[in-house]
Amino acid sequence: MSDSIVRRTPWPDSTSRPVVTPLQPSVVYASEDPDGLDRQYAEGSGYTYAREGHPNATVLAQKIDRLEGAAGGVIAGSGMGAIGSVFLGLLQAGDHVVGGDQLYGRSLRMMTEDLPRLGIATTLADPTDATRIEAALRPETKMILVEVVSNPTIRIADMAGIAQLARDRGILLVVDNTFTTPRGYRPFEHGADIVVHSVTKLLAGHSDATLGYAVARDPALTEGIRTANVTWGATPSPFDCWLAERGLQSFELRYDRAEATATKLAQALAGMPGVTRVLHPGRPDHPDHNRAQAVLGDRPGNMLSFEVAGGRAAANALTRAAPDIAFAPTLGDVGTTLSHPASSSHRGLTPEGRAALGISEGFFRVSVGLEDPDMLIGEFAAAVSRAQCA
Repeated sequence: MSDSIVRRTPWPDSTSRPVVTPLQPSVVYASEDPDGLDRQYAEGSGYTYAREGHPNATVLAQKIDRLEGAAGGVIAGSGMGAIGSVFLGLLQAGDHVVGGDQLYGRSLRMMTEDLPRLGIATTLADPTDATRIEAALRPETKMILVEVVSNPTIRIADMAGIAQLARDRGILLVVDNTFTTPRGYRPFEHGADIVVHSVTKLLAGHSDATLGYAVARDPALTEGIRTANVTWGATPSPFDCWLAERGLQSFELRYDRAEATATKLAQALAGMPGVTRVLHPGRPDHPDHNRAQAVLGDRPGNMLSFEVAGGRAAANALTRAAPDIAFAPTLGDVGTTLSHPASSSHRGLTPEGRAALGISEGFFRVSVGLEDPDMLIGEFAAAVSRAQCA
């Protein structure tokens, strides 16, 4: 009797179907016979081993595919896993990559330290000026990686110029669409060859799932990304995929609400004594405002940055005075989060390197969430006032 307990029980049949996507944590899938397994691999049908794919990743990928106007997207274990799979799947020793000089900190590290160890040369250039990107190109350049809106300086890339440049030279253009999301910008409609996301952020939206996504316009390139993802083990958790798919149900509502609040908060911060600058794409004083209107239209997004006078002492005072605003190096949560690039994402750069990007000790990035705008503005006003006292 007890021996039979270890036998797997078949999933119950039902004439009805679940409304919520089932969670399938199985690592392995049984096939009927060797011929059947051969057919699965040959046809790319069904599941065999979860590192190579599982139902929850498929469901999530298909939904993000629809948002991006793509097909066959690959879900990775993190946003960096997605970027790494693009590099490892499509580049080889002797190739050259140009990246925006204001990428996410770990992307910068991968560009400047990790790819060169593999024999892949890299150059960083200002993405707000396509002529700077052009000047960085070499005969062996295979790829350009940019963020539409830079992290954390909120600069707007010259997407039209860069896309034309990549098209004319036959270079793959990879766009990290994490900040903008498909709600604000659809890269394939503007000349991108590959789109990547940190699904962890706005798409999943609840700071409880760590995932990435990558897809190429050309299915053959997507297959190369998928192969690298499987080989290097950037495996997504079924549970995280299930959580992210659940979060995706409210994505558009969350994005619209947070975006509207961000516009109000940026305006309020600009009028607060002690705030030396505010960076938000919707503001007329943004250094790339005209380009932001051309690239983003009326979708400035939920991200902004600001700077206070007083250096690290003021920064410490500000964060301590806002205990209900999570001081955390993340973005895209339902709650507003505040991050300090000098001590988190860009801590690996020298002070001179950070200064060149406009990141001081008083510089903060804000990911605006779903709080009441007036309440949020009041909390920031109190925090900025405390920073002035410091």
